[in-house]
Amino acid sequence: MKNQNHLFSLPQNLHYLNGAYMSPNLKSVEKAGMEGVLRKSDPTSIKESDFFEPALEIKSLFGKLINSPASQNALIPSASYGLINALRNVPFRSGQHGIMVSEEFPSDHLALRKICQDHKADLRVIPPPVFIKGRTLTWTEDIIESITEETAVVVMSSIHWMQGLKFDLKAIGEKCRSTHTYFIVDGTQSVGALPMDVQEFNIDALICASYKWLLGPYSSGLAYYSEKFNQGEPVEYSWMTRKDSHDFDKLTSYPEDYGSGAMRYNVGEFSNFIALPMLKAGLEQILKWKVENIQSYCFELLEPLRAFQKRKGLEMEDEVNMSSHLYGLFLPESLLTPKLKDDFKTHNIHVSIRGNFIRVSPHVYNTAHDIDAFIKVLDRHV
Repeated sequence: MKNQNHLFSLPQNLHYLNGAYMSPNLKSVEKAGMEGVLRKSDPTSIKESDFFEPALEIKSLFGKLINSPASQNALIPSASYGLINALRNVPFRSGQHGIMVSEEFPSDHLALRKICQDHKADLRVIPPPVFIKGRTLTWTEDIIESITEETAVVVMSSIHWMQGLKFDLKAIGEKCRSTHTYFIVDGTQSVGALPMDVQEFNIDALICASYKWLLGPYSSGLAYYSEKFNQGEPVEYSWMTRKDSHDFDKLTSYPEDYGSGAMRYNVGEFSNFIALPMLKAGLEQILKWKVENIQSYCFELLEPLRAFQKRKGLEMEDEVNMSSHLYGLFLPESLLTPKLKDDFKTHNIHVSIRGNFIRVSPHVYNTAHDIDAFIKVLDRHV
């Protein structure tokens, strides 16, 4: 795959290696958003069908990305919203517990903690191994071993959001299925840049904010809910999620029944006339590129960085167990100094530091020049 910087609106002389923080706009996404803003200047241009048909298109595009039927997908305003919609409908028996990994993203941790408190259930947090090399496989094994018939739910990110470790979701999903445990995955930091298959991985709910790897706008997202949730209780009671809500002549019949599949979990006013066209443009471009190609491009881009780590004798996980679009470079605390951080800023290098990891998160808008600039600064401090 060739570099795609020409399709983005990134400033020149900026080494933006921080897609895990927020994606830059594709020019097509930018254009769609501007056109969406202008539509409301003439409200007659917005027809009744526009409240529903664009949303169905986006659910279909998302389904192609994660191997799910469009009817089981929902439009959400945030990952935390999508997550609580799922967690509220997980049945807990007396004595059961929930499981998640340590240093999980705050929204995921806080939501599961609250649900466990409501059910008077334990929240069990699985810590990482103390070593770096081989951490992914051992951590995955520890998670699987912890799942029993008494585990009501496992909540985790598809990759570790700080370290970029690729958990074996298929093996974890198989264990959850065998113990009748709900498997809920936050895909915000991988879906759109790393292959995802909710059927193969036996995922019951997949939650994704759109402003990172889906290349969409902030305050929007997508979620998949398996058929287990089709009779669940949603967070809100919007008229738009009801059966036949597209028929405006029946609005005051106040139907009780929801639409089919996961329609009940759509956020109210899901037909956002600005955000949806932007999200659609992002999804279309990702599907055109293909996720596998994005990941391969990033893998090749990071080869000099992996070579640098080996040359310097830095601890590192095996490359096969690391994502390439979100790559956690481990440094001892003594090297993560304010001077290093300032040096990155001085040279217009944008990365995130999370714990003891420098989170390098490239995309197809990056070039070898960006990685070289990052390594050059790092080399002065390591």
